[in-house]
Amino acid sequence: MRQQTILAVDLGGTKVLVGEVDASGTVITHHKTPSNVASQALAAADIERQIAAYLRQPRPDTQICGIAVDLVGRVDSTQGIWNEISPANAKPLALAQRLRARFGLPCVILNDLVAATYAEQRLGIGKTYSDFLYLAIGTGIAGRLVVDGHLLLGRDNDAGELGHMVVDQHSDVRCICGRYGCVEPLASGLGMAHRVQTLASRYEGRTSLKVAATRLPAIADVFAAYDAGDPLAREVVDEALLALANLVMNVVRLTNTKAVRLGGGVTTGGWLAAHLQPLLANDTMRFVTGGVANTTLDPNRIALQGCGLYGFEQLEAKNDAACS
Repeated sequence: MRQQTILAVDLGGTKVLVGEVDASGTVITHHKTPSNVASQALAAADIERQIAAYLRQPRPDTQICGIAVDLVGRVDSTQGIWNEISPANAKPLALAQRLRARFGLPCVILNDLVAATYAEQRLGIGKTYSDFLYLAIGTGIAGRLVVDGHLLLGRDNDAGELGHMVVDQHSDVRCICGRYGCVEPLASGLGMAHRVQTLASRYEGRTSLKVAATRLPAIADVFAAYDAGDPLAREVVDEALLALANLVMNVVRLTNTKAVRLGGGVTTGGWLAAHLQPLLANDTMRFVTGGVANTTLDPNRIALQGCGLYGFEQLEAKNDAACS
C-alpha cells in the first residue's frame, strides 16, 4: 500500500510552499516560490497554479488523500471560505470548493497561524502542556492560544491577532489597523526595519547601518549592529524588545498560559528569545513553567506540517478523504 499524504499548501506573505505531508506530520517533499498576496483573487490563482505544477512533476510513490491550504488573513475553516486577506481587502472566496472542483480532491483551508499552532500542539510543546501561546514574529506579528487543549479561533475567526495589541499608549507610530503603539509596527521584522529607516537621520554619522529610502536593512544586520553598540540599532531594538515583553506578559496575565513558543523569521537563531528574557518580570512569569523559548520545530516548515496534519484529521473526521 502506498504511503498516504496530504498535499499541503502554505501561503505566506512572501512565499508559497507546496509539499506532501504524511499522517505523522513529516514533510516528504516541498517546493517554494514567491507569493502574490496583493489580493485574494491573485493569491488563489497562484495557489491553483502551484498545485497544478506540483501534480504535473515527477512525485514520490505516494497516494494523495486530499488538499489542505493555510492562508494569511481570516479564514472560516468550517465553511471553507477565505473571508479576507486583510480588513481593507476583503473578498470572501469559497476556496475549498473551488480547489475541490479543479483538482477532484477533498480540500480544507485554515489560517496560517492556526496551522503553525496546530503543529506545535501535536508535535511540539503541546505534547507537554495543554495551555500555551504560539507567537510568530516575522514580517508581521500574530499568534494563537491553546487553552485546556483547545485552539482558540474566535466567533469571527479573528482571535490571536496579537500584533494589534497596544503596548505603548504614548507612541506616535501608527499601525495599519489605525491605532498607535501596536506591537507589530514596533517589533516585527518589517516594523523594526521601518523604524531604522525613520530614525536614521537622527544618527547620521553615528550609525554603521546602511539606510536608504528604497532599501530596508536586514534584521540580522540590525541585531549585529545592536551587539556592536550601534546607537540607532539600540534605540530600535530596545523599543522592540520592551514591546514584545509587554505583549507576552499581558497574555500571560490574561490567560495564565504555561508556555510560550516563538516562531517566525525574526526568531531564527535564538537571538531575540535570549535578549527578551531579562525583560520578563519574574512575578508575572512565575507560573509559566514551560518558559519562553523558540519552537523546536523547523520554523520554515511548521505551518506546512500543521496544514497537513489538519487536513488528515478534518478529512478523516468527515469521512471525506480520497484514500478512505
